[in-house]
Amino acid sequence: MDPVKTVEQVTQSGMLQNLSPPLQTALFLGALVLLPAALVCLTGYTRIVIVLSFARKAVTTQDIPPNTIIIGLALFMTLFVMGPTLDELHSQTIAPYVDGKITGTEAYTRGSATLKKFMLRQTRRQDLALFIHLSQTEPPREPADTSMRTLIPAFVISELKTAFIMAFCIYLPFLLVDLVVASVLTSMGMVMVPPVVISAPFKILLFVVADGWHLLARSLSLSFG
Repeated sequence: MDPVKTVEQVTQSGMLQNLSPPLQTALFLGALVLLPAALVCLTGYTRIVIVLSFARKAVTTQDIPPNTIIIGLALFMTLFVMGPTLDELHSQTIAPYVDGKITGTEAYTRGSATLKKFMLRQTRRQDLALFIHLSQTEPPREPADTSMRTLIPAFVISELKTAFIMAFCIYLPFLLVDLVVASVLTSMGMVMVPPVVISAPFKILLFVVADGWHLLARSLSLSFG
């Protein structure tokens, strides 16, 4: 059973409106368990945290910055790049639903449409076509008709590919530093000295001089444009 399709069917059928308030509350609390998965799979968090992690490894600073800093920075950068989408969700979905102007079904439909617009902009056509083909369903006539069942996995693998491409570009200059240091050590006959011991300070210096965190934040933010 497809959980995404089941949620869509239940919501569109209006069954949630017929449930008692305590049961609705219990279902809401149970849905909160899926919140971490939604944060990873429905936003730009995946791309951001992977790129930041690769940047740390490229500089070879081991666990500096620590994982807590990387995850926290990725979270707040996700809130930043998702700002327009979150604002639209609040104005078109959350606020009207809290005020009782729309039903839960309408809120789900509007919220899904808002998230679809963001994810479709970041999803590659070939990735989306792959999951449409694997699901053995007809291609949607309009982008807004795309099912969340096929869009979510296509969006995730597109984010992974984009993150690895950006990571490759980050690794290149630091790889050159390693090659230069290794060549110098070899020419000096110091073959027993690990090149990483000598190259690590130069990598940190290169990252600081180039204002690496500024460039990373700028590149990540613009990549969602």
